[in-house]
Amino acid sequence: MARRLIANAGPMRGVALALLLDCRASLSVEIAVMGPMFVALLTAILQIALVFMAQGALETTAEQASRLIMTGQAQTYAGTTSTGTTYTGMTQADFKSAACTELRASAPFLSCSNLYVDVTTVSAYSSAVMGLPLDSKGKLATSFNYSVGTQGTIVVLRLIYQWPTVSAPLGFTLSNQSDGSRLLLATSVFKSEPYVTS
Repeated sequence: MARRLIANAGPMRGVALALLLDCRASLSVEIAVMGPMFVALLTAILQIALVFMAQGALETTAEQASRLIMTGQAQTYAGTTSTGTTYTGMTQADFKSAACTELRASAPFLSCSNLYVDVTTVSAYSSAVMGLPLDSKGKLATSFNYSVGTQGTIVVLRLIYQWPTVSAPLGFTLSNQSDGSRLLLATSVFKSEPYVTS
């Protein structure tokens, strides 16, 4: 086929032959064509692996944190404020701190500032809320519940993590939020066990 084209080229025959046989820039052309796809693939693999690791760590943290409420440790916790006043029962900040300690043990690359805790009590398992914690505009809610209940209470614990994502070439993104982040959610529904109160 190439010989036929060169034979029919007429006076441009030598130039056509030289262009067809010139392979000096072939590597540059291949890199220019395949480079963006290769970078997109590497970025996608890395991000997907990190999201799976983060989701697994969040699930493990939800399991560990739910035990604090299930066994009564959160309800009978004795804390002291900065002014020296004592109080009983973990506050939302105390509980988030305990959950964050577990999260950082599972995945040190996660930031506690992106972790949110939502704890509610329900009257029956069928009324447990499992939806996304979004406001009417589809953004992450700004306030969350914290009610650990007492012995025998059905509790819904949700740990929410806002994972910052990075766009890759060719339009690849893992974000599911309008701000470009990915919302990770781990839920645990359980009934508090009998525990000793002081």
